[in-house]
Amino acid sequence: DWNGTLLNDVDYCRRIINRILVENELPKLSLEKYREIFTFPVQDYYKEAGLDFSKTSFEILGKDFIDEYESKKLTCSLHDNAVEVLLSIHKAGIGQSILSAYLHENLVNILNHYNLTQYFENIIGLDNIYAGSKTHLGLSLIDKLKLPKHEILFIGDTLHDAEVAEAMGVNCILIANGHQVKEKLILNNNMVLENMNQLQNYLEL
Repeated sequence: DWNGTLLNDVDYCRRIINRILVENELPKLSLEKYREIFTFPVQDYYKEAGLDFSKTSFEILGKDFIDEYESKKLTCSLHDNAVEVLLSIHKAGIGQSILSAYLHENLVNILNHYNLTQYFENIIGLDNIYAGSKTHLGLSLIDKLKLPKHEILFIGDTLHDAEVAEAMGVNCILIANGHQVKEKLILNNNMVLENMNQLQNYLEL
C-alpha cells in the first residue's frame, strides 16, 4: 500500500478535510478522531465527519479534496525507515508491488518523485480519484504475479487493506501509524505492527 503505509500523508489529509468541514460549518477533526473514523470507501468517512451529500455531492467534495491534495502532496515525507525496508526487501531478492486506491497516473508520478519506482515490479492504482475499493485490483495482481498465495504478503495501514488481502487469499500485516487507529486495526485478529522499524525486524531483513 502507498498512502499512510509508505507515505506519511495522514495529518496532511486531516488538514484538508478540516478545511472542507469548516467551509460547511462543521467542527474540525483532531488527528485521533480522523484516524478513528477514516475508512474505505472514503465517502463513508466523509459522512461520519458530518458532510451532507444532499447539500454538496460527494463528487464535488472529493474533487475539492483531491485538487488541494495534489497541489502540495510533495510536502509529505515518507514514513521513517520506509526506504530502508524497501531496499532490504529488494536486496533479499523478493519482488515488490504497489497496490493503491490512489489514481494510477498520480501514483506513478509520485513514486518517481521519491525515487522509489526502482523497487517495484508492479505499480497499480485506481482509474479514478474517488478512493473506492481496490479489491478488484488485488485480484488482478494475483493473476499477474503467478505465485503461490502463501508466498505473498500484503502490507497496509487500514482494514480495507486487510479485506483486500483476504479476498486475494494472502497474508497481511497492518502498520498502526497510518490512517486508522490500532484499536480498529486489531479487529478480526489482524497482525498489527507499530511502524516500519518493527516491520523490518519482523521480516528479519
